[in-house]
Order: sequence, then structure tokens, then C-alpha cells
Amino acid sequence: MSGFDTTWLTLREPSDGRARNEPLLARFTAEVDGADQPVILDIGCGTGSTPRAIGPHLRHAVGWRLFDHDQRLLDAAKSRHGGEAGFEFVQGDLNRLEALPLHDARFVTASALFDLCSGEFIDRFVAHIAGLRTGLYAALNYDGRMQWSQAHELDDAVATRFNAHQRTDKGFGPSLGPGAWQHLADALSSAGYRVEIAPSPWVLTADDADLQAMFLQGVADAVTEDGTLGRPQVAEWLEFRRDSIKAVGSSCLVGHQDVLAIR
Repeated sequence: MSGFDTTWLTLREPSDGRARNEPLLARFTAEVDGADQPVILDIGCGTGSTPRAIGPHLRHAVGWRLFDHDQRLLDAAKSRHGGEAGFEFVQGDLNRLEALPLHDARFVTASALFDLCSGEFIDRFVAHIAGLRTGLYAALNYDGRMQWSQAHELDDAVATRFNAHQRTDKGFGPSLGPGAWQHLADALSSAGYRVEIAPSPWVLTADDADLQAMFLQGVADAVTEDGTLGRPQVAEWLEFRRDSIKAVGSSCLVGHQDVLAIR
């Protein structure tokens, strides 16, 4: 799996932080605070946004082990957290589950990851952590919803084709895309976990103009690559959407789901 652009990760971090479901996050942090010297393995860590989002909600110190395939992103995470106590940085391939540094980890966290994964990968991952009785907090899994306060006639068609593109291989086999969060929750429940699910949608306004613009370009690129809609149609939709970003009262909702699983 190739890494993400650091600009994209930086732009989305504030919106991700606002979107996390607060009651579910509180239940996770209560579990962590109740554990003895917990270590958290954050998979697909990127630049380290997950500990930055969770850390302020914890009452006690924890050990963070940040894991990513992309050394550039790990280096960015090190530049932010390398001087802090309790942080480790591990480069590796998430597809090699047996090599994940889980030996002393009580919990795994992941943000905006599992919608990139196949059902086969999710099943293997759940079986692996279940065997170790490791808890999971997986936030910001895309659920397929895109809604705008100002409608365009192609909105539904664009969303349908984008969601189809999300089901292509992102490095973990054919992705489940918008269906991944439910598959993950069902697999965890079947493995004996207590599972909770809660919505965590982005709600983007003109204050998030740069993020909206980058998100819209990504949607348009994916839909153009799909080829079902013609390039002129996609370009016209994209121009309309860009123009509407700063319109008074304009907003965009992008659906996500947070999943918490505790043994």
C-alpha cells in the first residue's frame, strides 16, 4: 500500500478531530485509563494524528507504538513526537500480521484505515488480535455517504461511482470500501468482542475550504478513472462543487463510523 500525501493528512486532521464520536472515544479512553501500563499500537499511523487526538483525553501516561509502511510518514511522526517519552516508531507491512509488534499491546488503534481493506484481510486481522485478546478502537471508517446543502443533479451518480472505486484494491485485496465498518463490527462480534458503533461524520463548511477542495478533486479523479461518467460531466460537477464551497450556508457531510471492540 502506498502512503498518503502529508498535505492531505494535515488538512483532514482538524476535521477528523471534530468528527470523532465523543461518547465512544470517552469509553475507549476509560478502558485505557483502567489498564495497567497500557501500550497502544497505532496501525497506519501516518503522521501521528491518532495519539494527538486521543492523548488529551487520557488521565494517565500510555506507551504509543506507531506503525506504518511509509517511512516518509513515520519520519513526519517522529518529527512531531520523537522527543516525547513513551513513543516508538516501527516501519513494516501491515499485510504481515504475524510481524505486527503486538507482544505487549493492550489496544490497537486505527484511523481512516479499514475502508481500504478487503473482507479477507479484516477477517485475518480480527482473528489475529482476538487470539491475543487485544482491544480495538477504529475511527473514521468511510460509510459511503456524501451530502451537500446545495444539490447538483449528478450528486447521486458521482457518489455511486466513487463508492464503487473505493472497492478496488488499495493494497489489502479488493476493498470493502463503505461496507468495511459493518464487516469489521460483525467479525469482531463473532470473535467474542463487545462491540459498539457510533457515527463520526465530517461536517465541512467554508472554514474547511482547502480540505473540501482537495476532497472534491480526489472524488472527481476517482470517478473519472472509473469511466462510467464522461469527463465533461465530472468536470462540470467539480466546478459547481468548487464554486459552492464558499456560498453562504453551504456545507458538506461525509459519513464515517467509529468502531470500539473490547474483550
